[in-house]
Amino acid sequence: MATCLRAWLAIVALIIPLISSGAEPPAILLAETYAGSVDVSRYLVSEKLDGVRAVWDGRSLRFRSGNPIHAPGWFIDGLPKVPLDGELWIGRGQFERLSGIVRKEVPVDEEWHAVRYMIFELPDAPGTFADRVAEIRALVRRANRPWLVEIEQFRVVDRSSLQRKLREVVKAGGEGLMLHRADAPFVTGRSDVLLKLKPWHDAEATVIGHQSGKGKYAGMLGSLRVRTPDGREFALGTGLTDAQRLDPPPVGTIVTYRYRDLTGSGLPRFASFVRVRAEP
Repeated sequence: MATCLRAWLAIVALIIPLISSGAEPPAILLAETYAGSVDVSRYLVSEKLDGVRAVWDGRSLRFRSGNPIHAPGWFIDGLPKVPLDGELWIGRGQFERLSGIVRKEVPVDEEWHAVRYMIFELPDAPGTFADRVAEIRALVRRANRPWLVEIEQFRVVDRSSLQRKLREVVKAGGEGLMLHRADAPFVTGRSDVLLKLKPWHDAEATVIGHQSGKGKYAGMLGSLRVRTPDGREFALGTGLTDAQRLDPPPVGTIVTYRYRDLTGSGLPRFASFVRVRAEP
């Protein structure tokens, strides 16, 4: 299998210059939610990073939307000439800072020196995910750039071990865990070969209105009125800072919220505002 991967790398290096780098969203793998009934010993597990998804096609770096990421030349020049999928990341709890850095059309070198490109997949590569993980490790080692890092993948023996690791990561400030079937070929779209496990759920909704605050929030925003993609509407007030209440996200903005579970009517329970979706 290592021979197949090396052959793939050589072929990709030849054909990349012939491929257009249009702004269409790249085909990527999206995770389903862990349900607790899978055989976790068949998966490789990694920490779920609170970063910005970034896809490298061998010559350009793009957001999952397909729009370009304006990274400095030295950052781009240090990447291998083969497709990569991963997260731009600074550290736990640093999403807002990271987002401010990577969304600038004119990159600031000093800021980008804090950014790491954390690799977790080789798009279209042959073999199993375990094979590709080994090749990612080798690619990173050969590139020898401090900003190019493979995401650590590890195994757990059972669900109890998985939950212990989840508690450890969350206690340290992490978001959760990702589980990727070790024997899976490369696939795209939403698939249960990739699972996410967190102590809460995240989702997105569109702001459709502003509700005035009362009491200590008099004269400020009380809550956002939002609508989910499937048409459910609810008020989202918890989690907003005073600055956001004074200058709320405008109508039409897509926001991320966090919730524990769903009510009988399908509305999120204990919903809390997380952030405005920053990706272009």
